[in-house]
Amino acid sequence: MSLAAKLIQIARGASSRRRNWWFRALGVQIEGRAWLRNISIPRDWHSIRLADGVALDDHVVLLCTACPSGGGISIGNSSYINRFTMIDASIAIMIGRNCMIGPHCYITDHDHGFAPGMLVRDQPLRGAATTIGDNVWIGAGAIILKGVTIGDNAVVAAGAIVTSAVAPGAVVAGVPARQQRMIADAG
Repeated sequence: MSLAAKLIQIARGASSRRRNWWFRALGVQIEGRAWLRNISIPRDWHSIRLADGVALDDHVVLLCTACPSGGGISIGNSSYINRFTMIDASIAIMIGRNCMIGPHCYITDHDHGFAPGMLVRDQPLRGAATTIGDNVWIGAGAIILKGVTIGDNAVVAAGAIVTSAVAPGAVVAGVPARQQRMIADAG
């Protein structure tokens, strides 16, 4: 490793430690060490839990809006979330251990109602917890909608829109996401 690369690595580590300290001071629950690049957590800091070894890359947004007690966003040990991904919770979003989430993904636990006779902006939110198991790989640009459970060891292809449960060890793709095959050694 060149001297310049080593100095950049040291500077990034120091910046991440400062962000750890700052977000802890705001109320984010960080267990152990997390690698935090240039991320955004605009509000409800106390509703976010990051386990040891979590890595959040540039421009990741963790957004909690009036999450109930015990709800919010929880990300398990050694999970990595790539650039420009948004996790948007109003109930609860749980991401397991050792997950990899690609860039430009959107994960939510709610949507808006669309009853006739009401303005769109006045529609109530409809929510259901979203759960992503351990060792799940979510490809670039995937969208995970409210109430979805993705089983352990599953793979979500790039660009997929997941609207229903994904079995453990399944590979899903498409809009809406459909099972393509099973991973042989997922047992």
